[in-house]
Amino acid sequence: MINNRIRRKAAGFLSVRVRQFSLYIPFSLCLTIALLWQTVRSQSSQDAPTRKPTPQGKVEKLTSVEVSPVQGASWLQHLGRPMNESSMGETGLLGPSPVQEQGAAQVDVSLPTGPLSITGKDLFELSCRGCHGERGEGAPPEINSMIDPVRATSIELIVERMKKVGAPVSTTVARQLASQAENLLLQRIHNGGHDMPAFPQFAPQEVKALVSYLHLLVGIPNAEKKQVTLEESVTHVGENLVKGTCHICHAAMGPNPSPEEIAGGAIPPLEILPKRVNLQQFVEKVIVGRPIYMGNLDLRYRGRMPVFYYLRPENVAAAYEYLKHYPPIGMAEK
Repeated sequence: MINNRIRRKAAGFLSVRVRQFSLYIPFSLCLTIALLWQTVRSQSSQDAPTRKPTPQGKVEKLTSVEVSPVQGASWLQHLGRPMNESSMGETGLLGPSPVQEQGAAQVDVSLPTGPLSITGKDLFELSCRGCHGERGEGAPPEINSMIDPVRATSIELIVERMKKVGAPVSTTVARQLASQAENLLLQRIHNGGHDMPAFPQFAPQEVKALVSYLHLLVGIPNAEKKQVTLEESVTHVGENLVKGTCHICHAAMGPNPSPEEIAGGAIPPLEILPKRVNLQQFVEKVIVGRPIYMGNLDLRYRGRMPVFYYLRPENVAAAYEYLKHYPPIGMAEK
């Protein structure tokens, strides 16, 4: 495979030549050059992390987890940032319009009756993907990519990278650097950052499963051998989704907004949701979207809420159950 340096030189050479001589080159030759340029670009894109099937790994039962209600203002309210000015909680897709609703996908919904099997990928989708995206690239400058910080936890990738840039390091030094990077990653998950909420609801086993999936996501060698599946209670799965994704935009408590207020940008609080819709409606709203009443006319419109199409119905149903059994509360007591 052509290495990156040769690809960049070839691409640069072709770009300059096409700009300088496009008036004189026959069409067939221009087409050939264009195809070669596209090939160079497509080969370069292979350096980015690609989506891989997620191995299930060994199964562990999650223990010693204390579920608690969601509380306080939404994360966007905490930041003082309007929803329409942020990429947080965005998936790039909206639900159907009233005209499209008749042909919209239906979701089979059933209430989970026992523990749910949750992989590291599930944890990523419940709490991380809404902001960082499917591949962990984020939306800079607001949302940082997690790719390089996670890759920095790999001894093998550090050795390989330093060798490529002409500054080789020993395995001992690489191990120290990887350990420092892992500590920083764990601190960020536990404590959050300036623009990132903390995730204190994660149990140690969940953090381990999540980090193992992040290793797989960014292409760390042998990560597929370290994947873990956890058996978790329905309410804790719901807690992770509500606190990790829903609470980005929805405050815990507040008044039930009118259609006029919703048209003006109001977002229903989490405590109201189980009262506004039933289980089936809740799951469909989250996964495929549904039109809503907005404005002072009795008309339905396409909603502003993103569609979280990648979530499993049973995990969304778990969020509904969590909100019913652990009603949201106001601000945290100091």
